Amino acid sequence: MDLYEELVRLRKSGQKCALATIVEVNGSIPSYESAKILVREDGSLVGTIGGGCVEAEVWNAAREVIATETPRRLKFNLGQDAAYDNGLICGGQLEVFVEPVVPEPNAIIFGGGHISKSLSKVARTAGFSTVIVDNREMFANRERFPEADEIYAEEYEEVFEKLQTNSSTYVIIVTRGHRDDMRVLRWAVGQPARYIAMIGSRRKVIGVVKELEKEGLDREAFSRVYAPMGLEIGAITPEEIAISVVAEMIAVRRSPESEWRKVSKSILADRVVSKLAK
Repeated sequence: MDLYEELVRLRKSGQKCALATIVEVNGSIPSYESAKILVREDGSLVGTIGGGCVEAEVWNAAREVIATETPRRLKFNLGQDAAYDNGLICGGQLEVFVEPVVPEPNAIIFGGGHISKSLSKVARTAGFSTVIVDNREMFANRERFPEADEIYAEEYEEVFEKLQTNSSTYVIIVTRGHRDDMRVLRWAVGQPARYIAMIGSRRKVIGVVKELEKEGLDREAFSRVYAPMGLEIGAITPEEIAISVVAEMIAVRRSPESEWRKVSKSILADRVVSKLAK
């Protein structure tokens, strides 16, 4: 299997991986400079950098790199006793650079109004692919969204099954009304998306959450929803709102998974759901 083809396949399918490369060599080693190994999220491998204790340690580091999305640089001295025990008696030194490879972030924007028009443009400029979904063809079309990767002018429930979501997916809910927002949010909280945001005042958000709770959804399901959406920069116009939302998306994107809940302003769990208990 070609390592590069597999890397591209994983990225296109929305899966993370880590690429480890021998970047510096001194002396004799059981491999060569520029040798590579690809580690998938499930721990399986493509390629080799020589086997033995070095590869095992690189594998462990790669799993951490995948989880944190933070690169690491490792140094090995094959003259150490541990190296001899594993049969690597070459006596050289090497350095391995392990880098995360993550899918292109994908913003799924529900609603084709003025804010969505600006959102799609700003998100695309910031490196997100964009998908537009609206049940009105006059709002979901190529003329309004020339930069969008995909456009769906269908009922939301019909589109849900066509969408692939993963930890690089960003869901933004800006439909034309409460009921449509509720339809989308009901679906969104069950997805593995990295970011879920909904437009609206606190009063509106509380109302939507209460209605969904009546349907049996657990309050905890809403703890990872950003609402009201966007960083608090005093945004008023559609363009300003788009910038505030994409800025929030970038903050989430550039934070490790363990820090998702700590970036940006307080999430809905802190700002809204807690009010429901009062």
